Amino acid sequence: MNILRFADICASGQARGKRVFIRADLNVPMDNKGRITEDTRIRASIPCIQMALDAGAAVMVTSHLGRPTEGQLTPADSLTPVAKHLEELMNRQIPLIANWVDGVEVQAGQLVLLENCRVNIGEKKNDTTLSQKMARLCDIFVHDAFGTAHRAECTTYGIAQYAATACAGPLLSAEIDAITKALAQPKRPLVAIVGGSKVSSKLTILQALARNVDQLIVGGGIANTFMLASGLPIGKSLAEPDLLSDARAVILGMKDRGAEVPIPTDVVTAKAFSADAPAVVKLSKDVADDDLILDIGPETAKRLAHQLLSAGTIVWNGPVGVFEFAAFQNGTQQIARAIAQSSAFSIAGGGDTLAAIAKYGIEKQVGYISTGGGAFLEVLEGKTLPAFEVLMKRAC
Repeated sequence: MNILRFADICASGQARGKRVFIRADLNVPMDNKGRITEDTRIRASIPCIQMALDAGAAVMVTSHLGRPTEGQLTPADSLTPVAKHLEELMNRQIPLIANWVDGVEVQAGQLVLLENCRVNIGEKKNDTTLSQKMARLCDIFVHDAFGTAHRAECTTYGIAQYAATACAGPLLSAEIDAITKALAQPKRPLVAIVGGSKVSSKLTILQALARNVDQLIVGGGIANTFMLASGLPIGKSLAEPDLLSDARAVILGMKDRGAEVPIPTDVVTAKAFSADAPAVVKLSKDVADDDLILDIGPETAKRLAHQLLSAGTIVWNGPVGVFEFAAFQNGTQQIARAIAQSSAFSIAGGGDTLAAIAKYGIEKQVGYISTGGGAFLEVLEGKTLPAFEVLMKRAC
């Protein structure tokens, strides 16, 4: 993907004395008292900010937080807690500026945080006038928020159109490199794992992956629908009978080009969706009418884990069972362990996937952990994200 990279601009000395506007993703979770409960996104944004400061730039950073009403900045929507936390992490004072669209005073070597960008009227609709005002604030626009790359808004797209220079920050650059390595130039066999409750929510992803991967492992409620499409009983398990033809089309499409959708041969069932429900391992063909399938069985998990060990590239989005319940976590745990042990390049994304990675402590063994939720899913669908599109245009 041909884009300008902020690291190259800084290395060449072109950022010295320039006004740099960084779109970061500082949208962190908070408790009901406005305290940050998890700061991964803030920490991940610091390398880009520090890169700009080290290059001698005048640095402006903004982000969205929550879902504010445009034109109304409430205390709950303010980046004040983020500013304070960033000050502690970077050991420096960081002024927080409101009403910044019409002008910002910042000198070389200084860093300011600009209030919640989604409070600005016209931000979400990518208003041209607002985008042009923002572009006039800077000499260099840096997009470093992959989690917003699928949204065409003023601070993610519009400003990139009109700024003198538009480039990708180190976090966004790393996402682009990992996605390219995993999907555009994969080492074969390419294996994708897609879990989740509903086929309908990931149908376009499954269809897109089915055209490219060598093996498509499905889990959760998605696997139930594929089992039903293959003629297997699923009892009262979550499934979407109206999408059986779509599931069969994916299976047949993969088969026609010598690829596979492995259907579970054994499963872990319960009579109720509960953490303390007795877990029973059954052959897939023996699932009873009142059974709930809550995980893949041990033989299926073992077979899939063995296949992952010989993969060249692994893309992971979603657990294969109700891994939050101890009795039904084995499938997801075995998948996670196999990914950790595999020599394949692996990329993982999605909230539940990241929770599983953290639960099983394999963060350092996964090749790349994506910071984007919706953006990661749209990439898996084969879409060109708006942020990538505009940065590629500006690089020409």
